[in-house]
Amino acid sequence: MFNLSRKALLAIEAVVDIAHHGRSDPVPSRDFAERLGIARRHLEPVLQALVRDGILKSIRGPRGGYILARERRRITLGEIVRAAQGGHNGDASETSALARGVILPVLADAMSAAARALDEVTLLDLMARAEAGNLLPQRVIPEDFSI
Repeated sequence: MFNLSRKALLAIEAVVDIAHHGRSDPVPSRDFAERLGIARRHLEPVLQALVRDGILKSIRGPRGGYILARERRRITLGEIVRAAQGGHNGDASETSALARGVILPVLADAMSAAARALDEVTLLDLMARAEAGNLLPQRVIPEDFSI
């Protein structure tokens, strides 16, 4: 019943990929877009939301890309999801009294419980699971033929 938006899933995948591959250098968006098999045009708005919310930092320049703004243990899954979804809530003004008085409050409680559960999972926890399952793609270093 609780489904994350595609943007939220992209955000989580991107942050995990950056955490894995960006330990020493910024990770260009083209690199992890290629690893995740998605178009950069879909990824860029998500990345900008993550930068705005202080989860990622954007580094400009020829060796630029994205890095984590904080330690992995200080970034929660809930933060990533909220940043990607942009805090959009439906407009309750066009619903019935039953929905406003009973159904929406129950759904709000359920969503709050889900948000609390996501806030208990850190990026470090996700990384540990991904590494244990050998699910992180290895960084492909392009060959450099310059002299």
